[in-house]
Amino acid sequence: MHSQPTVIDVAAAAGVSRQTVSNVLNSPEIVRPETRERVERAIQELGYLPHASARRLRTRRSSTIGIRLDHLAADGISGSVLDRFLHALTEQAATRGLRVMLFTAADADDEIAQLRRLSDGADVDAFVLTSTVHDDPRIDWLWGRGIRFVAFGRPWGHLDAPHPWVDVDGQAGVRAATAHFVATAGPRVGYIGWPAGSGTGDDRRAGWASVIAEHAPAGMFVDGLLADLEIDALEGVAEGGRAARELVARTDVDAIVCASDSLALGAFLAVGDTVPVCGFDDTPVAVSLGFSSVEQQLGEVARAVLDLLALPDDATDAQAHRLVTPRLVVR
Repeated sequence: MHSQPTVIDVAAAAGVSRQTVSNVLNSPEIVRPETRERVERAIQELGYLPHASARRLRTRRSSTIGIRLDHLAADGISGSVLDRFLHALTEQAATRGLRVMLFTAADADDEIAQLRRLSDGADVDAFVLTSTVHDDPRIDWLWGRGIRFVAFGRPWGHLDAPHPWVDVDGQAGVRAATAHFVATAGPRVGYIGWPAGSGTGDDRRAGWASVIAEHAPAGMFVDGLLADLEIDALEGVAEGGRAARELVARTDVDAIVCASDSLALGAFLAVGDTVPVCGFDDTPVAVSLGFSSVEQQLGEVARAVLDLLALPDDATDAQAHRLVTPRLVVR
């Protein structure tokens, strides 16, 4: 059984770009007649069926956005970030006459099956993807079929990818936290982060490393200083506590910055009485226990997602990519 032809197949057969095919489907008047005829002929020969639902958000003939509801994290901390994003997205969508439909899926393959069901049935006009990963199959599936979507998360390794995305500038957030501790506690600011290879984790670590390098004593070997002040840990409260105890036993630190509030909670419980700690995400745990954290500005993220869903098809890649600056909350 042959798979359904995609926008990419039509573009290849007609010898045009994917954008041109999209223009023929959505705004045929802006396409030269000879090009339009070539694309229409390819559509007919291939039997391509355009997704009408992928265009309704722009014309406001329908108003539903689909988003997967992720499984709650075991520690219940990091999951609160998505909860707050969903709340902000739903609230702001309502002010634009839109609504949000939540669905669940066991894994990426199951989610793609749900995307197909919801788009083919015209239940949903566009999608928001969360928890994106390298070479995300959901992005390829949606993009290849011309279905409108925005990813919350950068396409690590492919930052020039043409699909629309919104992300939080984790490097800027951790840089602000580290600079604050350097100014208020001292230059030896430790860092507890995830093992190398995570796009988000590597980005956050870079913010810490840049500040430490800027304030390193003259003549000091910077790589050695960084290695002395940082320690890797898997995500989790217990891991954060273990890493913090190991770090303060190994070297003198004036403060500790962590890649997440889960790690920061562990560190705070282990050494918070003697060393100030900062996390990332500004979850209710950080608020209730009183340690500093970086707020992702999820209201701004939701606003950017909705703006990108309403972009015209001829928008440039630069217009389709948004990086939101987070806010350091000092306690």
